[in-house]
Amino acid sequence: MLPGTIDAICEDYRAAATIDLVHDRESRASGRRITAPAAVLWGAKGKVGGWYDVAAIWRLYAEDLRLAEPVPSGHYLAEEAPEAVLDAFGRFFG
Repeated sequence: MLPGTIDAICEDYRAAATIDLVHDRESRASGRRITAPAAVLWGAKGKVGGWYDVAAIWRLYAEDLRLAEPVPSGHYLAEEAPEAVLDAFGRFFG
């Protein structure tokens, strides 16, 4: 692991539970959305797809959701299903 990687990961999780929530609420309240083409992948073996309509949720955030699909993996998509992730990237970035 690179020096500082653990610190960066911890900061990312800390932000997700604190300031990211504030920023997310501010963005939604102001009507701001992602304007760039977007792709969303999630693990088909995980819980997210069963708990939520992932594509519908991301359509609330992204104006141009071009790809939204599960890949045959759990939480760690790129590690568990690298070929599926690369295939999705190839289709998205074309």
